[in-house]
Amino acid sequence: MADIATTGTAAAAQTNEPLIRVEGLRKSFGSLEVLKGIDLSVNPGEVVTIIGASGSGKSTFLRCLNLLETPDAGHIWFHGQDLTAERCNINKLREDIGMVFQGFNLFNNMDVLDNCTLAPVTLKKMSKAEAEKVAMEHLTSVGLEKFAHAAVGRLSGGQKQRVAIARALCMNPQIMLFDEPTSALDPEIVGEVLEVMRKLAADGMTMVVVTHEMAFARTVSDRVVFMDKGVVLEDAAPAELFGNPKHQRTREFLSRYLEDK
Repeated sequence: MADIATTGTAAAAQTNEPLIRVEGLRKSFGSLEVLKGIDLSVNPGEVVTIIGASGSGKSTFLRCLNLLETPDAGHIWFHGQDLTAERCNINKLREDIGMVFQGFNLFNNMDVLDNCTLAPVTLKKMSKAEAEKVAMEHLTSVGLEKFAHAAVGRLSGGQKQRVAIARALCMNPQIMLFDEPTSALDPEIVGEVLEVMRKLAADGMTMVVVTHEMAFARTVSDRVVFMDKGVVLEDAAPAELFGNPKHQRTREFLSRYLEDK
């Protein structure tokens, strides 16, 4: 899995530039300004976790990174190319940006293997046989090789999310975006999805993760970003942000988690 998952990341590392660089990102929905000038960079191989209260703009920011939401202002450079430029082929660049959603977004009329092979075959990145071989490797890596021909509707939530991760990996992305991947899961199966994400991080996959799982943010991240009311309030190493938060708002947000420790 490591070789397949990190090929794009390794190539990006040779540029000595951030894989993603965001400057002045703004986004409003009607009169509600959700993002108020975000600046952020993600380096190849980094795991950057974004935390914050509901409504702070975390998911909107993540969805802007591959233009699922169109920014009102600012720039997003991915691998040196400005995604907001008029002539940018965003569909081509999206092939290198894996996305895992809160609600899985699987095709319920297809089995697990077909879900994983659809995009590589449709986009002519692989033959059907090649795509199935790669898909089985990734399904094995997430512990679901025995479910390759299972109907998606018969899977548990944790299994569906692991399929969603395997599906994204089948495109050999340079970066993986996770939008609250465990928030729709029952508490007892959250761990199986987080374990897959931990393995990806250990293999060197570049990841941006929006999550409420503070233990994951603290133990797996290279950097933790705390967003509040549409701005980045803190961006620091986990030990610094959890151990010595600079802002009162960060301390308030983390207080319940820190008290439990």
